[in-house]
Amino acid sequence: MAASCAEAKPIALTVNGQAHALAVPADASLLQVLRNDLQLNGPKYGCGLGECGACLVLLDGVPARSCIVPVGGVAGREVTTLEGLGSREKPHPVQQAFIDAQAAKCGYCLNGMIIATVALLERTPRPTEQQVRDALSHNLCRCGTHLEILDAVHRAVGWASAHAENPWAEAHPTNPNP
Repeated sequence: MAASCAEAKPIALTVNGQAHALAVPADASLLQVLRNDLQLNGPKYGCGLGECGACLVLLDGVPARSCIVPVGGVAGREVTTLEGLGSREKPHPVQQAFIDAQAAKCGYCLNGMIIATVALLERTPRPTEQQVRDALSHNLCRCGTHLEILDAVHRAVGWASAHAENPWAEAHPTNPNP
């Protein structure tokens, strides 16, 4: 049985570069805390089982399904959400690529698709077609915008190719507006 908020000990989190101490049950899902306590709505509640990818966040730079990660398990780690990648005024290059490719119909899957793409391109700036498909294969899109999503990823790869040796260092998730 989960502890009530009154019984919960503060959990120290770093989300999008900002430190937080939240009195929430340690077994609450990271997704619940991000959405309900920090009002970050990039990660979506999709399946609640870690299957669809709508809730993806970067946890120390690695994609994690926040609906199945207990918030107590991320204390002291860096969490980056869609909001932490960039802003409306200065989107992350991957976000801009998705905008340019018009890669949204309903948009529900885009959080996971963008987070998965950022993670892929940070570890493999010039991925093969198969690496792109593998990275996105565990994110579900029900609207059928797969071709537009692939186009967006290829646009982001093109951006990376046109920039520095390590292009993603410029667009570090926790510091979108240096």
